[in-house]
Amino acid sequence: MAFAAAAVVLALSAPSAGAAGPPTSSAGCEAARGAVVDSLSVLTQRHGVAGAAVDMVDGRCGTWGAARGTADLGTGRPMNATDRLRIGSVSKTFTATVVVQLAAEGRIGLDTPVERYLPGLIRGNGHDGRTITVRQLLQHTSGIPDYVEAFVDRPVNEWRHRHFEPRELIATALGLPRPDTKWHYSTTNTLIAGLVVEKVTGRGVEAEVTRRIIKPLGLRDTYWPGDDTRIRGPHSRSYFTDADAPDGTRPPRVDGTEWNMTFGGAGGALVSSPSDVNRFFGALLGGKLLPARWLAEMKRTVPADPERLWPGARYGLGLIATPLECGGRWWGHGGTVPGGHRALGAVGPGGRSVSLALNEVPGTDRAEEDFLAVVSTAFCTDRIERADRAKEMP
Repeated sequence: MAFAAAAVVLALSAPSAGAAGPPTSSAGCEAARGAVVDSLSVLTQRHGVAGAAVDMVDGRCGTWGAARGTADLGTGRPMNATDRLRIGSVSKTFTATVVVQLAAEGRIGLDTPVERYLPGLIRGNGHDGRTITVRQLLQHTSGIPDYVEAFVDRPVNEWRHRHFEPRELIATALGLPRPDTKWHYSTTNTLIAGLVVEKVTGRGVEAEVTRRIIKPLGLRDTYWPGDDTRIRGPHSRSYFTDADAPDGTRPPRVDGTEWNMTFGGAGGALVSSPSDVNRFFGALLGGKLLPARWLAEMKRTVPADPERLWPGARYGLGLIATPLECGGRWWGHGGTVPGGHRALGAVGPGGRSVSLALNEVPGTDRAEEDFLAVVSTAFCTDRIERADRAKEMP
């Protein structure tokens, strides 16, 4: 979700536990793993992020995880790649997948106006559900503002523990100024898409995501928390900085683990783990959740605003495509929650997948760049080395 990032804290984190499972012993795999671990250390040691973890799945190098930093600053427990976390806007891809599944079944039309499913919901302030399609919701080209922007400057304790209904948040968004760009990332879009799912199926989007994705894929760490402010099972704590600190003082970290994520709903409420996120994106992009024609629809992209994502990003139907310096691109999604968890899942060339978990949001542009650099490192290091060795061969 597009939440305001917390300011960075320049306190070094404790070292973490090691990899969850070793890769194969080839030199290329060892080099790739070492480079990824080093990139995690940049986040925790240079930028002061409390904890960072990665889960990698690679047909050539095996499945393994690694972590750096601290999962719980109160106890000093090291970060672990198997811990659960709030995955924020990665939830959007789950919801979008169900919408496209229903389109494949002929129950939703991607180019059908929202008005057909939710008459009268999108009206006012220049918005009209008769001219906005389901595709535009999933692609963030609807022109509907992001309700999150109405909350980021309010004290978090005013809304952190309260319940929100999707229609309440949608109404808040419709009262905000209209975006001035054609592509505008907005969690409001996904809440509306979730209501379309409910209208068509007679069940809430959470139930449909669980029935169609979570249970069939055996995602044991993935669930919708509802109004439960806690995270069930082993999990990292999450941290943000106190914006109300006196001028001239370093903002202290605040534990943001407990949060009522009805605030994110269909667009940001899921709890998961790095391995479950990898399994989901591997299944989706491997063609196990959608017929090829409909996966291709999800991968039809438009240019994204680099100010709201990152340079070079393009957006499909709940999927982000990002070019790699070593060629090709990765497909996936990132997510942020206001309490401090940050997640990203991606599948790159050749089917290798990576899932990242942070328990504190990068607080500077450079830290954000180094967060994305972990993904690039995961997909590119051994490919570049193999290419260099090939050039050296007679």
